[in-house]
Amino acid sequence: MSYFNIVAQSSESTVVTEYTPKGKRSDGYQSEAQLEQEFIRMLQDLGYGYLQIHKEADLIANLREQLSKVNGCEFTDGEWDRFFKEVLANPNADIAEKTRLIQEDHVQVLKRDNGESKNISLIDKKNIHNNILQVINQYTVSTKDGAAHDNRYDVTILVNGLPLIHIELKRRGVPIREAFNQINRYQRDSFWAASGLYQFVQIFVISNGTNTKYYSNTTRYNHIKDATSKKAKKEKTSNSFEFTSFWADANNRIIPDLIDFTKTFFSKHTILNILTRYCVFTAEKLLLVMRPYQIVATERIINRIEIANNYKRYGRVSGGGYIWHTTGSGKTLTSFKTAQLASKLEYIDKVLFVVDRKDLDYQTMKEYDRFEKGAANSNTSTAVLKRQLENDSAKIIITTIQKLATFIKKNAGHSVFDKRVVIIFDECHRSQFGDMHQAITKYFKKYHLFGFTGTPIFAANAGVSKNPTLRTTEQAFGDQLHAYTIVDAINDKNVLPFRVDYIKTMDMDPDIDDKEVWDINREKAFMAPERIRLVTEYILDHFDQKTYRGSKTYTFNVLQNIANVASAGGRDAVEEIKQKQRVSGFNSIFAVSSVDVAKLYYEEFQRQMRADPTKKLRVALIYSYGANEEEADGILDEENSEDTSALDSTSRDFLERAIADYNAMFHTNYSTDGDKFQNYYKDVSLRMKNKELDLLIVVNMFLTGFDATTLNTLWVDKNLKMHGLIQAYSRTNRILNSIKTFGNIVCFRNLQKRTDDAISLFGDKEAGGIVLLRGYRDYYFGYTDNNGKEHPGYADMIDELVTKFPLTDERITGEQNQKDFIVLFGAILRMRNLLSSFDEFAGQEILSERDLQDYLGRYQDLRDEWSNRKPKGEKEDITDDIVFEIELIKQIEINIDYILMLVKKYHDSHCDDKEVLVTIRKAIDASPELRSKKALIENFIAGINDVSDVMIEWRQYVAAEKERQLVEIIQEEKLKEAETRKFIEVAFRDGAVKTTGTDIDKLMPPMSRFGGGNRAEKKQGVITKLMQFFERFFGIG
Repeated sequence: MSYFNIVAQSSESTVVTEYTPKGKRSDGYQSEAQLEQEFIRMLQDLGYGYLQIHKEADLIANLREQLSKVNGCEFTDGEWDRFFKEVLANPNADIAEKTRLIQEDHVQVLKRDNGESKNISLIDKKNIHNNILQVINQYTVSTKDGAAHDNRYDVTILVNGLPLIHIELKRRGVPIREAFNQINRYQRDSFWAASGLYQFVQIFVISNGTNTKYYSNTTRYNHIKDATSKKAKKEKTSNSFEFTSFWADANNRIIPDLIDFTKTFFSKHTILNILTRYCVFTAEKLLLVMRPYQIVATERIINRIEIANNYKRYGRVSGGGYIWHTTGSGKTLTSFKTAQLASKLEYIDKVLFVVDRKDLDYQTMKEYDRFEKGAANSNTSTAVLKRQLENDSAKIIITTIQKLATFIKKNAGHSVFDKRVVIIFDECHRSQFGDMHQAITKYFKKYHLFGFTGTPIFAANAGVSKNPTLRTTEQAFGDQLHAYTIVDAINDKNVLPFRVDYIKTMDMDPDIDDKEVWDINREKAFMAPERIRLVTEYILDHFDQKTYRGSKTYTFNVLQNIANVASAGGRDAVEEIKQKQRVSGFNSIFAVSSVDVAKLYYEEFQRQMRADPTKKLRVALIYSYGANEEEADGILDEENSEDTSALDSTSRDFLERAIADYNAMFHTNYSTDGDKFQNYYKDVSLRMKNKELDLLIVVNMFLTGFDATTLNTLWVDKNLKMHGLIQAYSRTNRILNSIKTFGNIVCFRNLQKRTDDAISLFGDKEAGGIVLLRGYRDYYFGYTDNNGKEHPGYADMIDELVTKFPLTDERITGEQNQKDFIVLFGAILRMRNLLSSFDEFAGQEILSERDLQDYLGRYQDLRDEWSNRKPKGEKEDITDDIVFEIELIKQIEINIDYILMLVKKYHDSHCDDKEVLVTIRKAIDASPELRSKKALIENFIAGINDVSDVMIEWRQYVAAEKERQLVEIIQEEKLKEAETRKFIEVAFRDGAVKTTGTDIDKLMPPMSRFGGGNRAEKKQGVITKLMQFFERFFGIG
């Protein structure tokens, strides 16, 4: 419930609150030219002036005219010539420098002929409607202008005569990616030509009429740099098409159609606000265009401050509010822009950004410094904080909750308590609701209190509080001003989805109540040596598979001077030196239930790695006190990263030994003492981000607020729930590149219902109380929701599947039928995953295991078929669907062990049970990993006779067959034997065949470079054979 009854509100919000798309669309065919004309007509309706400008001379003449109008001065020819050449067309200024001119240095000094100086604004940021918006189309640049090729651009928006937004259009039905690629060609061929005015473009828009997206100039600029650099990266990066964005309304509903996009994004106040207020040019020379949900949150906070000011409602909860933006959605950028704009309000004296840990203080300061150098002030002590609060020029201050609490306690009656202060809490979960909240409301007289959180506290997850009036986020901070949930973020591809595996390690009921789970006897069972051994063994056996170590490599900016950075005190003490390197796979965190359990696991990892050096991982351990399991509300106890004094001597001695191992591994000198432990914490943090550690064992540390893009797996042997569960899982889902497609969660405790409950609660914007899963019958037979929408049940879906796509049909023909099958089967897989948490589902699956495998086989066939096609038209969409659904196949683990179990069953039947052979064939077809080994497995089965041990026979068969086939390739291709064997040995060790570099050349036979066969073709043939050989034998035997 809102604290204000707003009768009228400004329509000048940058992001429209709710947009209803235009109902009727034209049914006729629309060419690219027609789409362009319709777009220009809509812009004219919005107040843009249309100009017939196609050549640079006319563009420059118009630029002179518009800058004269905006600045109220006429340029003489001499003045214009100087200003144009020195400021606007400076040959030494690249895209980054021209972006700085628009974003930061938009007021330039003109030296007049009479010696006076005159300020010239390239863009008016104070009164945005003073800026003049014009539209041109079909602007041409030719080789005569110095371009590499003749180019003609679609549509450009001029702001005060400067081309600041460029739009590339494709007709409906053509992939939008073609427009992106077209702009890349322009950048390569001609944007820089002649006077280089097109290098001023800040934002690009691409559209095929149906889908419309936008992105910043540095996205495109860096994509070109990546593509043309000598070490061109093939994977997706933040500079590639995948990081283009849809526009949306304030309810996070995307606005893809060009007509709707134009009415919203290109309305004058929206596009000018984006250009002047909601772009951030970072210290790394990257232009960040804030996303719609970030803009909405910022404006709603500023709006709340202004309304509370008008109503004189500051100094109470109604003068603030909270923002629910999921972890990983860019809250730091949003908070920075909010702090920046709030600090510019004439009646606001200070903006305090409060974090709850020292390491986040440092991390936030670094981020703020990246957005704008020197914009904020950090402090190393309460004394420094006091000085900053007394300094009128220190407008934005970052501090920790502990330092602020100490300041309030020691400085009753301080003058700052009478000042107008905006206080923003980062991650405002319940640990900050109690004494700190009361202290602020008691001492500060004119505060506005705001909170950012990815996991709000609702009544459902509030647990018990000392103060019943401060149980929930809303009680402590006021209205929810905006929500952007984990579901929104995954849909928008701002964070990755999770893949959760549940590994059963001991018998227990699936839905045990909390009291039983936390019972001390059960916890002792979890600590049993045999269980610790099995879990450790599982992690070591599956580490490479989960993290792609040895199988996938990518380029990453690696920090070179970690120890120096970790040991440095204060801001800018040591410059970070980074260098691009190729790294293999990702890394992981292992969250365990207590310090005692952490010690047991660390010892077991060391023991097993000593016994089998091939499983060697770089393992580290960190904890600072005997943290408890999370409280009933699911909030994790905070461990102190500065102090280990709360540890008992045994635990501290053990940690000392683990740190000694770490010191030996990285040639460092840390311990559990004071500053040395703080530096150890920072060093561990940096090495995790650098992917120098493979696995970090923690109790609660690093499970909240820690971001590392190289982290993709969380191993869990700990009772997580609600807030703590989502926070911990979210360590894994930061976007990095195309190899990292989801966050891996591997649970060694049955957390499935807790996971479902947490995602239900934090994935629902309207969650005022607990959002429970529906009952079994609803999901099985279908239901109608509160909005009257029908949801088909599992039984209905299966009926549709077997009716429309019976297994008696040989194949699914037709593109639409294939897409319908993919969507339906994906929905069935998701529903099966959901129903599997209900006991009643056992035996009610309808599909037999064999039929399920058969449908999975067809599904894999379609994936193979589509991945081998070159995408044409809209066919890319179906490929995306397939990849997405493949990740949803939950733990239908069909591996070589499963197949050999069936082979043994067949053998034990004296090779009479032919049904087993059908099951084997279907199981192989249902597994992408086993398809390449199909012939190998079938030949083994065909030759199996009277053997005593199928497993031994299989290993011998694989070894003999591997040798025979390798010799065959060497002889057929006349390869050098020793070099080829070495090459294959390295491939099996690394988990991939290396096709680049000179290694492959070393095993090739001598060939004449003058005739006598095509060397490149021969080499490619050898690579193909060796890769097929590798796929056939990798991971078996």
